Amino acid sequence: MLRVDALISSPIYLVGLMQILSDEGIALVSTRQSPADPMSWLADAALIDDDALGAADCLDEIAEAARTTAVLVLLNDWSLPAEEYLQAGAKGVIHKHESAENLVAALRAVTAGAQVLPEGHTATSRSERHEPSVLNLSEREEQVLSQISRGLTHGQIATRLGISPHTVDTYVKRIRAKLGVGNKAELTRVALLSRLTKAVA
Repeated sequence: MLRVDALISSPIYLVGLMQILSDEGIALVSTRQSPADPMSWLADAALIDDDALGAADCLDEIAEAARTTAVLVLLNDWSLPAEEYLQAGAKGVIHKHESAENLVAALRAVTAGAQVLPEGHTATSRSERHEPSVLNLSEREEQVLSQISRGLTHGQIATRLGISPHTVDTYVKRIRAKLGVGNKAELTRVALLSRLTKAVA
């Protein structure tokens, strides 16, 4: 039996979801309304509503869940490209208002190890990503990346560079987009690699 952990923002949507999964013989082992609530270790798949995620750390939440189970993200709109969720570790991304049949099929697919994408989307594999030296980072983006490689927080980086933490967040988002990385851990790894490359050169 397939066991699902669900992080869903809307109680009304959750009621419908419970009925859909029950009709298909899928066990809903845990329901959560906040990423702060612990995910069930029994789950074979995590169903995550992007509306339930905090805007600032949504990719980190996906990456954390993906460490232990297959993740299927439900999008309410296309505010964040599906590819970013996939790069953060999700196995699939579908629209929140897909049919019950498509939702169940997507859950079964990600649990089996397949990737699920919304129609019209293609994934960028990790092997197609580039290292910083290949990309055209601005001077300020390189400065921010360098500070990240030293383990500084966004607040510390802002103080060192004389800019606001909000501006640092904006630079980090741009760097992530250019480097194709989805979470802080991966960004730090790339930053360290960049630093080591420059040290050797």
